[in-house]
Amino acid sequence: MKENFDFLMPSVNFFGSGVIAKIGDRAKMVNMSKVLIVTDKFLEKMENGPVEQTLRSLDQAGVDYVIYNGVEPNPKVRNIQEAKQVYLDNDCDGIITIGGGSAHDAGKGTGIILTNGDDITKLAGIETLENALPPLIAVNTTAGTASELTRHCVITNEETHLKFVVVSWRNVPLVSFNDPKLMLGVPPALTAATGMDTFVQAIEPYVSTNRNDITDGQCLQAIKLVEESLREAVSNGENLEARTKMVEAEMLGGMAFNNADLGYVHAMAHQLGGQYDAPHGVCCAILLPIVERFNLVACPDRFADLAVAMGENIDGLSIRAAADKAIDAMQQLNDDVGIPRSIKDLGADPKDFELMAENALKDGNAFSNPRKATKQQIVELFQQAYDAK
Repeated sequence: MKENFDFLMPSVNFFGSGVIAKIGDRAKMVNMSKVLIVTDKFLEKMENGPVEQTLRSLDQAGVDYVIYNGVEPNPKVRNIQEAKQVYLDNDCDGIITIGGGSAHDAGKGTGIILTNGDDITKLAGIETLENALPPLIAVNTTAGTASELTRHCVITNEETHLKFVVVSWRNVPLVSFNDPKLMLGVPPALTAATGMDTFVQAIEPYVSTNRNDITDGQCLQAIKLVEESLREAVSNGENLEARTKMVEAEMLGGMAFNNADLGYVHAMAHQLGGQYDAPHGVCCAILLPIVERFNLVACPDRFADLAVAMGENIDGLSIRAAADKAIDAMQQLNDDVGIPRSIKDLGADPKDFELMAENALKDGNAFSNPRKATKQQIVELFQQAYDAK
């Protein structure tokens, strides 16, 4: 646990039904006069969806805009290069991202190469950015990666299939918007995948070597909220209360991992996403019980805490037995929301595991994992995730 730490999050965070109407005025307050909207084609075309509602507010505030709608899942280097050109061609002076983690990461990546050099692959790592990004506002539509709150920018090099992270306080958006009403139309499979990402992002910081008392409280509350609401949000996506609780969980988990960091689940999930273009939340969810069973011996008391947060009865159990119940509960939640058990379903191929393990250990999320692994142990974890039934 860290005794001395900084704590990063956006300076202003709007939360609740209908807050998206405030974005135009807020854009003016941060001196945006013409913004680049970074989003995807699906959200742009959605009738009265998050893009349309954002543009309506910008129009009312007199803020001009141009749209880049080419964001892909697991955003690629080409996406941010294209967006940068649109920004320059239209003399923009700010960026608004609309979507889930892919849109936010693409927007951050665009800002990075606008002010810190065109080759973002050379900036992978922690606090590598020397210059501020253009003003950035994030409108979130999933619960979710919490990228609208964090210093992490995750981009995939489509040439090498390597997914890498640029971690810097300069990436934290100035303002975030989380309006649960924007999430009512999210399909069940996407709700499950993004919701499990929220869950993982509350689990990993709680056992991270960089945790602190503030992030511990955020993690435990986020886990309780996910346990209360994710199954319902997947089963009944129009349930506004469930959506609201999932947004609360996502924000708490995002604040936690933004400051306490993550672990091998994310480090390994990035390799699956980069190599096979697989959905990030599903990658994380499949790996979670396998990696955390490996981690359990390093801090069984922390996993016993997690079991309680997940609603498990640990009365009369040893710490180790209680910790085991936490791992079982993680797998049960996966099963309940329809997450597959094997990375084989994501197209994984064991011939890639050696390289993926090597790159996972270099990933910025690996260094705060509670138990240190060798390359061969990471290979074995990938293999367990492949053989799982």
